[in-house]
Amino acid sequence: MSTPTSTSNNGASPYGTLPPASAPATRKPISLPRLQEMHARGEKITMLTAYDATFAATADAAGVECILIGDSLGMVCQGLSSTVGVSLETMRYHVESVTRGVRRVQGTAWIIGDMPYGTFHESKEQAFRNAAVLMQAGAHMVKIEGGGWTAEIVRFLVERGIPVCAHLGLTPQTVHALGGYRVQGKTDEAALTMRRQAHELQDAGASMLVLEMVPAQLSAELTLELPHCHTIGIGAGSGTAGQVLVLHDMLGMNLGKMARFVHNFMQDAGSVRGAMEAYVKAVKEGRFPDNAVHAW
Repeated sequence: MSTPTSTSNNGASPYGTLPPASAPATRKPISLPRLQEMHARGEKITMLTAYDATFAATADAAGVECILIGDSLGMVCQGLSSTVGVSLETMRYHVESVTRGVRRVQGTAWIIGDMPYGTFHESKEQAFRNAAVLMQAGAHMVKIEGGGWTAEIVRFLVERGIPVCAHLGLTPQTVHALGGYRVQGKTDEAALTMRRQAHELQDAGASMLVLEMVPAQLSAELTLELPHCHTIGIGAGSGTAGQVLVLHDMLGMNLGKMARFVHNFMQDAGSVRGAMEAYVKAVKEGRFPDNAVHAW
């Protein structure tokens, strides 16, 4: 009598499994002190957006230090024309999904949740309540767009134990007020305003600062001026402390016109994880972005 063939897959899901993490002994959880150490020694910080468990786990396994659950999900996941329509509940759902993915593979990435439009504009207290929702969903840090009046919000959150990533330059939540997706800080007056706002945000306690579509020279100068606030560039040249791209863009899956600051890392990689690893390597080695191609 023959023995039945086992069909067990050792408990794996029939719908695929998340990628394994690197050996625990070779990885330490990313933290604010570790990011500060990287910045101090000149090692570039890598960041990608992710919106679900599998892509987040893959990014972590590929060596991406920071995962941003951006409100860009409104455009790339929901099909909206801008980020303005993204709700706090939607952000909470995606932060939870990303957090589960990273935890399932014992990942180490620093998780950042975007504060969507209208969730921090009324008062400091409103900002805290809504930031707490994302922190309880698993975020290690929240991101807030804009300068000037936002410094007071940043200070209020940081004093209550919520790390903050600020965001200057092109701020998509106010794209209509900016007149479209345009480079910011080009004139002397605009550059002076951005420099003042950046220093105010660092003084308020922001420990990261996304600079989007900002002239490369201005971004590099701000990076040197802000020792305690790590600049993360997107279309801001190679002189920032780190880089971020929208996941779908760097995989060549953009449904519209590809922005100048984007590179399709998927075209030569052969796999999603390979593309992410190529992105990390290119940023670490200073090959991406190329100011002559990707910056202003």
